Formats: sequence, structure tokens, C-alpha cells
Amino acid sequence: MLPSIEQRLAKELAVKLPQIQATIHLLDDGATVPFIARYRKEATGGLDDAQLRLLAERLHHLRELEKRRTAIIAAIEKQNKMTPELLDAITHAEDKAHLEDLYLPYRKKRRTKAQIAHEAGLQPLADSLLNDPRLNPEAEAAKYLKAPFTTEEGDNPGVADAAAALEGAQHILMERFAEHAPLLQTLRDYLRVHGVLTAKAARDKKDSDTKFTDYHDYHEAISKIPSHRALALLRGEREGVLKLKLLLDSELEEKARNLTFNPCELMIARHFKIHDQKRPADVWLADTVRSAWRAKIFAHLETELMSSLQERAETEAIQVFAQNLKALLLAPPAGPRITIGLDPGLRTGVKAAVVDATGKVLATATIYPHAPRNDWDGAIETLKQLAERHQASLIAIGNGTASRETDHLAKDLIKKYPQLKLTSIMVSEAGASVYSASELASDELPELDVSLRGAVSIARRLQDPLAELVKIDPKSIGVGQYQHDVNQSQLAHTLDAIVEDSVNAVGVDVNTASPALLRYVAGLSGKIAHNIVAYRDGKGRFAKRAELLKVPGLGEKTFEQAAGFLRIPNGTNPLDASAVHPESYPLVERILADVKLDVTELIGNQPVLKSIRPEKYVTTQFGPLTVKDILHELEKPGRDPRSTFKTATFKEGIETIRDLHPGMILEGVVTNVAAFGAFVDIGVHQDGLVHISALADAFVKNPHTIVKVGQVVQVKVLEIDEKRKRIALTMRMNDNAASMT
Repeated sequence: MLPSIEQRLAKELAVKLPQIQATIHLLDDGATVPFIARYRKEATGGLDDAQLRLLAERLHHLRELEKRRTAIIAAIEKQNKMTPELLDAITHAEDKAHLEDLYLPYRKKRRTKAQIAHEAGLQPLADSLLNDPRLNPEAEAAKYLKAPFTTEEGDNPGVADAAAALEGAQHILMERFAEHAPLLQTLRDYLRVHGVLTAKAARDKKDSDTKFTDYHDYHEAISKIPSHRALALLRGEREGVLKLKLLLDSELEEKARNLTFNPCELMIARHFKIHDQKRPADVWLADTVRSAWRAKIFAHLETELMSSLQERAETEAIQVFAQNLKALLLAPPAGPRITIGLDPGLRTGVKAAVVDATGKVLATATIYPHAPRNDWDGAIETLKQLAERHQASLIAIGNGTASRETDHLAKDLIKKYPQLKLTSIMVSEAGASVYSASELASDELPELDVSLRGAVSIARRLQDPLAELVKIDPKSIGVGQYQHDVNQSQLAHTLDAIVEDSVNAVGVDVNTASPALLRYVAGLSGKIAHNIVAYRDGKGRFAKRAELLKVPGLGEKTFEQAAGFLRIPNGTNPLDASAVHPESYPLVERILADVKLDVTELIGNQPVLKSIRPEKYVTTQFGPLTVKDILHELEKPGRDPRSTFKTATFKEGIETIRDLHPGMILEGVVTNVAAFGAFVDIGVHQDGLVHISALADAFVKNPHTIVKVGQVVQVKVLEIDEKRKRIALTMRMNDNAASMT
């Protein structure tokens, strides 16, 4: 018998069995990952959100595997074909592939040539030639001639001559070879190691294709193909540009093509004791082995391995997207400062919106500083008036078309009117247009034109990236790798989990949060999020967390999951502004009684808090991890885990790719991290690529260990290919540069 699911998970994730059992119990009871990670550390042994997500995913996978195992056993027993040996093999199958191999002979399938041959009575012929190759195939086959007949399955052509008899016997053996589970597993393992994926350009695409030229004559071990390359190859095949073929590594050698058997055919032959000893049936048996491999087994395994390659590549690509999204969501906020958002444009003008410290729209305008109107002075005057009237301190500029020109406008304004004390910052506008046209934007900003909503979103992104980006479908934010080629439901599930973890890591002000932000709080649904806002709009701001229980649909269970992540600054209880869960308030009361201080005197009082011995307050309900967490939170209540706000400064005079030259050292912002490197915005409307090999002086296995989205970095220009709009950058300042212009 296989170990239990809990035991398998403990071994796979390298954690103790009680941790696994406790986590599964919490998940099955409806607890969310953020809640378990933050408030049930004692039970899980301190597993973090990433470990919990993986555990939940693997738990689902293993439970589905067990369902499939049960269904297969039932199906075979229904056919009255179960044996003790088969049951033992099925019970011990560790993965789906092995399980399906065992079920293959019993699976209902279309009437095959082998089945038709069985009906015609040709199995004895197949068995006799396999067991005794000294027999003459033609002479033996002549004994099995049979006229056409009809069965319950349908018409059978019978056996017209010896050739037909031998063909039927061959199909019986081919199916037997192809459905032998232990042999299939051996062949699968060999092909995984020795399989080579080759690519050639389609004949009619070779001269016209420029996108996949790197793969026009390509081969690589299938086990070593990185995710980005696999997805590129599969896209090329899907678009009809590339022809992909899986070969054994031995088949790449010309001389190997003339051998009697390739390594896999040799394994089949040895398994069934087929050897070429110049006996009458040896040639026929050898041909049966080759046909079984090429027509049945290889085709099955090739499909399986290519699907596995795609699944692995998609999983890695989704993880890359998830890591980038997390970095973007947790980018440092500029904070609650009055901000002017500028959505750059040329002919249609630059859209401007002023928002207050809470993101509320104060004013909007459209200015035309660029061609064809070129009203530079009028645009500066309008911005000056907006800044003065509303006491703005920040200007957020979208990084799309005309962004550098608009950045010049902002800098000209700042230089001309230093008394305004403005700071201008470039902001990613990915997905802003999606938000502008969304139903959510219509609800939030019904009085504004779609074109002006983008400027509002850009301003709010600078104030608080997380609060604004949650309003946009994560797939529209544009920090993925081949995101449209991967499993969309898996992508959406993973990205939603990242958003949920990010929102709960930061915490949410329940009195200012939008429904879009609230719905990602642990335990809350979209409907309850809207109910919270409706209650807030009707009754006024929440004064304490307990008041949330008055919101329709928000019961005790939901409150338990969500309360610790919902903050109430300046409420009646200072603890409500912290990450201390209401269930732990009695513990804080005990501490307050001992130190003889009220809660306002204790919060932030590091000397007193550091003098407290956590073990003194450990009980059956509150373990040492929980007590330490509470004391740590009381030192800096409601602390923001995001780093300090910092911006990149683009170099003056460098506005287009034509302004670049090799060797130039620039400051930029990482916009995307892929498996092969990082893309960096250096202010020329075309991101440059720092290849993985140029990220650091030491070997880099994973780019995410060096850089993250939103990080300000210093780079050197290596090469410029203006025609293909490609810029090669390096973060290693000793690298030599060479021009491609």
C-alpha cells in the first residue's frame, strides 16, 4: 500500500507530518491561506503562504489521483478481470502515467485491428510464432484461413490468405507490446532522458519568417529545454512556421539510422526475448517490434512527453508571471499625497487629473503641449494652476506614447516654478486603458470620460500601486512571459492567489478601501466587499472591528478569517489599526495588566515590549509563535511590509533608440523579469534586455534572485539593433560594448 496522502505530502514538501495534518484540517474547514499563514502558525509550524499554496495545490492533485485510482479499480472489477497482482500494481502506482499504463488493456476503446484479429482466432498464431521462432510463418499462417463472418461487434473480414493471417497476428503482438505497463514505464523513462526535440522551418515559411529564425535548424534534449524556449517552439508550430519532431539522441547520428533496432526497439525485443538468430520467424518478429514502436508506442509517448513539456513550460511561465506581479503589487507607494496624473498623448492631447490624498478626483483637464498644436506654454500654465489650486506635490506620468516629451514638460514646469515644490515620476501605465473602459471604472468615476479615467488611475498608482492594480485583471498588467500561450484558468487561479497574498500582507483600511481591494481580503467575497462599502456609505465610517459583524452576509466565520487584515486607523480601539487579531485581544489585556500601562502607552514602547518574556503568556490557545508575533506587531502596529519609495532618473537627451550608443551607462526601471533575463525601461520607448548571463558577475540560475519588477538599476548599453528594435544591456559594468547599428 502506498503511504497516505499526508505522508506523501510530508516527504515531498520536507515538513513534519503533524504540520501537514493540521494544515489539511484547516483548509478542509474553510480557512484561507493568508489566515492560516498569519494566525495559525502554531498549528502549521510556521509554514508561509508560498508553502501553503503549494501544499494546497499538491493536496488537490493527490486527491484527484486517488479518485482516479478508485475509478480504475471499479472499472476493472466490473469487467471481472481484476487479479491480486494487478490490484497490487494499481494500488502502488505513484503517478497518473503509471496508473493509466496499467488500465490501458482494460480501457474501452474503438474496435482495433488487434481485436478483429482476435475474433478471427489468430491469437494462437501470434503466440506460437513469438514462443517458437523456428516455425515457418507462412506455413503456420496457412492453418488459420477463415471466411468472412459477423459477430456482435460487427462484420469480420475473416482471414483470406497467409499474408492476412500474419498481419492480424502482428497487430495482436503490437497491441500486447504497447499495453505492457512495466515496459511502457521503462521506455518512457528512457525517452525522457534521451529524447531530442528538433525544429525545422516550414518550406513555405523559411524565407519570410523573421520571428523564429533561431529555430529554423534546431535540436535540444527535451529534458533541458527551458520554459521560454519551449513556449516559443510550440507557438512556432501552432502558427505553421516550424515543424517539430521528437527523436532519440541516437537517431541524430546518420550511422544509427541503418541499425536493425534503435535503443527503444532493442528494449522491446529483449523484453519479449526476440533475437535475430536467422530462424524463420525472426525477421517477422523484428518487423513486429519496429512496427509496435513506431506506429503505436512512440506515437503515444511522444504525445505524452510533448504535453508534459508544454505543461512544465506553462507552469514555469505562470510562476514567472506570478513573481513579477507580486513585485509590482508590493512596489513602494508614494503615500497619501495630492498627485497630478498625466496620461500622455500627441494628437489627442495629454489628459490630466488631480487626486487628493485618498485618491478622490479634485479636477481634470486636457492639455496640448505636443504636435500638432504645440501649446507648450499653455500646458505649463494649466498645470501650474492645478498644482497651486490643489497644493499638489507629485506628478505621475504614464510611460506610454509621448511619455518622455511629457516628462520634459513636467520638468520644465518644475524648473520654471520651483516654489511649487513638485516632483515628477514616470509610472507604468500597463492595463490603465483596460481599467478606464471597465464597469468598475464606470461605477467609480461615472462623471468622467473614459480618456480621463486613465490619468486618474496613473495618479493613484503612484500613491498606492496595490490599491489601484487590484482593479485590473492581472493578465492585463503585462508582466508575463508568453502569457497568452499558457493555461488560462491555471494562470488566473495563480495570479488571484498572488493578489490575495499581497493584499493581506499589506492589510486594508476598511474605511477607505474600494470593493475591488476588499474582495481580496481573506474570507471576503465580492458580494460582501460591496456590502461593506454600502454599509460604510450608509452608516458612516467603522469605529471598531466588531462593527463589521453588522454588515449583511459577514458572519462569525468570515469575521474570523478577515478581521486581522482589516484595519481601522483612529478607531475606538488602537489594536484595530494593527495586525493583532481580535481573538488575541484578551492576551494583550493580560500584558497591559502586568505592565500597568494602557494600550496607547504600550504600542510602540520598544523598551517595555522588549523586556516582556513571551513564554510567560504561552497558553493552550496562544503558542510562542503567536505571542512573539503579537509583541512584534505592538512595536510597529500596522507596519507596511513594502520598501521605501524610490524612482529612477532618466538621462537628459536620451529619448529614442537613436540616442543610444554602446558603452553608455544609464539608470532604468525593471519592467519585466523572464526566465532568460530582465527587461529594463531606460526612457527610450523600447525596453532593453539584460540577459541572464549579464545580470551579475557570478552565475545566475534564476533572474528573480537578482532583480524584481519595479527595481531601479544601473545598466550599460552593449548593443543596439535599431531595425529589430532590440537593445542589449548589462548590469556588469566591465562588459565590453559593440554596436549593431
